[in-house]
Amino acid sequence: MSSDDTTWPDTSDITSLTPDNDPNLPLKKLGFLTIGTFDPADPATGITDTLDLISYGEELGFDSAWLRNRHMQYGITSPMTVIAAASQRTDRISLGTAVTPLGPENPLRLAEDMATVDILSGGRLNPGVSVGTPMRFDGWKDALYPDTAEAEDFSKRRVERLVENLRGDEVGHFPAVENAEDFANVVQPHAPGLVNRLWYGAGSRGSTQWTAEHGLNLLTSSVISAEVSDDFDVNQRSQIDLYRQHWTDLLGGTPRVSQGLVVIPTDHATADQKARYEAYVEHRRTVGVGRIQSFGPKKMITAPDLIGTSDEIAEQLIGLAAFRAVEEVAFALPFTFEGPDYRQILADIAGELAPKLGWAPQA
Repeated sequence: MSSDDTTWPDTSDITSLTPDNDPNLPLKKLGFLTIGTFDPADPATGITDTLDLISYGEELGFDSAWLRNRHMQYGITSPMTVIAAASQRTDRISLGTAVTPLGPENPLRLAEDMATVDILSGGRLNPGVSVGTPMRFDGWKDALYPDTAEAEDFSKRRVERLVENLRGDEVGHFPAVENAEDFANVVQPHAPGLVNRLWYGAGSRGSTQWTAEHGLNLLTSSVISAEVSDDFDVNQRSQIDLYRQHWTDLLGGTPRVSQGLVVIPTDHATADQKARYEAYVEHRRTVGVGRIQSFGPKKMITAPDLIGTSDEIAEQLIGLAAFRAVEEVAFALPFTFEGPDYRQILADIAGELAPKLGWAPQA
């Protein structure tokens, strides 16, 4: 069913569609998201800092760490490589991407990398993906797809191909042995269970329903389509409810939803840090964060950044219908802060904020 054919549910009571309406529903899985920025003159330091931050997150008890993919920018461009390195520095924390755009990727080759990393990590990979024409495609399409740029299919068929490769469908047609070499007809290595940990970053209701009907997990972020309301929380809760209404067990997994918001607790921040954090939030507010913006025919809405003490942020989060409908979060770290800032924010999230939301680190 396409988004044009969809009959939207009644959203006058947005608490009616979730299986558990308890406003004190415990937060069970705590994650954080980083872009992994670096100085182009010294990328090694920035990438190493990202690895150190992931290790620090595990020490604090975080359940997951996520990387945001950035092509042709000064951030993580090869998340599977960085996650492979992180897997050898950590023992428990899940490692994910939120998200890897599939436009610049070959689904079969990416499946090989994902399966390899999942095996190296002991089954801790949680890859999140999205589709669409690559950002600023006209500026680098001749380098990316010099012969096929106009023929490339950037639709959700790219996700379906990735699923087929991760699931272990037959994609090759070879004799089992040829010239004394063994060949397989499925992507190698095969990582059992990885396909059940595949997430899709859906921004619209049509994409959300597609995600559910294909049995994928749902990543919902701080930027989504404004299709049912001018209020971010109403849109996001409606998105989550739509996903749960239409989820279909095609892959043998269980439906998971993770919410991504920007939270900046200041419990143990210095006066200088607080001033810089507040200036950052105010700047983002002036450029449109927290309100509806139009991108061509689409209306998008962003969640306001949440800044303050953990008591203040917890009260705001518990007041959000969308937050009350999830058991997993991946709080996004601001892009332009310094290493000590990130450590203070993560420490306050794990030590002050998350316990107020019902979370406790696993033993």
